[in-house]
Amino acid sequence: MIPSASTIHDPAWVITIKMFLVFGILVLLTLFNIWWERRVVARMQHRIGPNMHGPFGLLQSLADGVKLALKEDLTPSRADVVVFTIAPVLAVVPAFLAFSVIPMGPVVRIPWTQTYTALQLADLPVGVLFVMALGSLGIYGIVLGGWASGSTYSLLGALRSSAQMISYEVSMGLALVAVFVYSGSLSTSDIVLAQAHWWNGVVLLPSFVIYVLSMIGETNRAPFDLPEAEGELVGGFHTEYSSLRFALFFLAEYINMATVSALATTLFLGGWHGPIESGAWPVLWFFVKVFAFIWFFIWLRGTLPRLRYDQFMALGWKILLPASLVWIGAVSIARMAALKNGIDERPWLALAGGVVTLAIVWVMLSKREKAAIASPAQHAFPTPELPAGGVVRGAAKPLTFPTIGRPAALETKEVDA
Repeated sequence: MIPSASTIHDPAWVITIKMFLVFGILVLLTLFNIWWERRVVARMQHRIGPNMHGPFGLLQSLADGVKLALKEDLTPSRADVVVFTIAPVLAVVPAFLAFSVIPMGPVVRIPWTQTYTALQLADLPVGVLFVMALGSLGIYGIVLGGWASGSTYSLLGALRSSAQMISYEVSMGLALVAVFVYSGSLSTSDIVLAQAHWWNGVVLLPSFVIYVLSMIGETNRAPFDLPEAEGELVGGFHTEYSSLRFALFFLAEYINMATVSALATTLFLGGWHGPIESGAWPVLWFFVKVFAFIWFFIWLRGTLPRLRYDQFMALGWKILLPASLVWIGAVSIARMAALKNGIDERPWLALAGGVVTLAIVWVMLSKREKAAIASPAQHAFPTPELPAGGVVRGAAKPLTFPTIGRPAALETKEVDA
């Protein structure tokens, strides 16, 4: 009989092997995702992308890593050297640890032994809260790195990043509360097992949509990459970093992207569940879903322009937060009614979730239209004033310049000639 993941106590040698496997998977994912992003964005922009190092340019990310390691490591004269050095480590270590509670497959037997183990490093009873806590710790690395640089641009980028992450962690946490209420557990493996027939992404559609929007803001990815707005802050919180210390920040960003994608797969898309669940198929289904989310990140970067800061914060506090609170109440009521009356609440939650999701989209679009047709008097800094009749659409009118008489100096030269 195959034991459950929560009852397995791995020996030390199994835990050691899992640690190296998780570390290797995350490093390889980072190298592949960098190459994949450059290739996909190049395709969108009618370019070729990396194609020189290795087959299809697959070794380009490795070459970039070697280049970063060989660059000169500079420390600004006004920097706090100790904090400046520790900050990248504080950003990358929580990123690695967060992946330890993600189940990549069911309980399996290790070949040539009688030892059973779950395909995750640790099955904590509060696994999701563990991931959220580590995500909060990662903010310290960014804030301290910006503060310790002794640069105004770095400090402003750090403050932006802290405000952005805190704002969207609230919406992300509330989106996950509905999952906890519906699944009755905070363990990632239990949540995956509860989705054997109905995915939470279908039953809890508003939570899924809110989480996806929040995870983009949480990872500082386009179009929510305001802490790194090069037109305003040069490079944001890592402006003064170079060489391996910059590489650690870069590594933390891409590992966080993989972690939030894996967490979304675990909580909303059934984790490793798929049409075929024998052999290596569960692991394959898991990574297919993770890569689908990562492709979504890349597609957004190549498609959408960066939002203004006021628009970005308004989305988090005025739309996602109230919608999360309303949806948590609806899920709690439906769950309580189902437990008392013995009915299947999933079809009703799926229907209500579709309505709430449409309401969220309608509010977002209505706010956009109101901003487009607002009168100049209603605009606030730094939004420029629009024409009185609204946004000008269609082809631009040709420029005309008034006719000005010839300068007197030219007429004098002609007379002299």
